[in-house]
Amino acid sequence: MQLRKAGRVVDMYWKQHESEDVIREHRLHEGDGTVTRRRFFQGATKLPVKIEVWELLPGASEGSHVHEGNDTLEEFYYFIEGRGVMWMDDKEQVVEAGDAVLAPPGVDHGFRCVGDETLKLVIAWGVPQE
Repeated sequence: MQLRKAGRVVDMYWKQHESEDVIREHRLHEGDGTVTRRRFFQGATKLPVKIEVWELLPGASEGSHVHEGNDTLEEFYYFIEGRGVMWMDDKEQVVEAGDAVLAPPGVDHGFRCVGDETLKLVIAWGVPQE
């Protein structure tokens, strides 16, 4: 869609359906199974974060990983369907619809779908501001 603004035509990136930019990542961070990632406004947004919707089938996981050094990131997870277990360092916590988790830089973390239904979540990540 395009819009005329200040005498010039510009593209509008105000709407995207979750079916428009889908990738399937097998063994993400050496986890189990496949994570279906739905990316939003890839290459269009100027925000300092990336936002995706992920889906994991029962038994699938995002493997343990740490963001530090040149890859320092902070991640926000918001679970919207299903049930899982998330870990940070040596602690595990059940997560389900309505739960939000913040994974700070330097912490080993990951999660697994443990329910009988697909685990669906929104994830946002970016470089933390000091």
